[in-house]
Amino acid sequence: MVFRCVNTRHPLNQFRDEMDRLLSGVAEYTATAGLWPRTSRGQRAVNLWEEGDTLNVELEVPGLSSDQVDISVVAGELTIELNRPGSKEEGVLFHRRERWFGEIKRVLRLPFDVDADRVLAELHDGVLKITLPKAENAKPRKISIASVS
Repeated sequence: MVFRCVNTRHPLNQFRDEMDRLLSGVAEYTATAGLWPRTSRGQRAVNLWEEGDTLNVELEVPGLSSDQVDISVVAGELTIELNRPGSKEEGVLFHRRERWFGEIKRVLRLPFDVDADRVLAELHDGVLKITLPKAENAKPRKISIASVS
């Protein structure tokens, strides 16, 4: 007795599945290797790193002044709001307009509690730097061990 395996799937479905598999592997590789930024158009790229008892954030905001930036820390999230008003040229025909304008909001989940009263922010040469000190409850504490006789 001879058994034949007959593929009942449509070739286009097979092709789609293979392309999905191939592209998902490429997307995972590039995301972990840092080859493609994970920000969408208009979204500002952010660097976030921990150094000692502080969390540091850097964000490029070229051409913005401090009154166009709003920063808040609430419930374990850092919110950065940027507002660049658009130009209002009358009778101008743009052939290319790539510089962003309008409002952008980034919300970053913080990896630990921060002391919101001691957050520092400075804007220098188009780079916004935010320093978030750890809250006392987020700092490691040495636990003493009592010996029981």
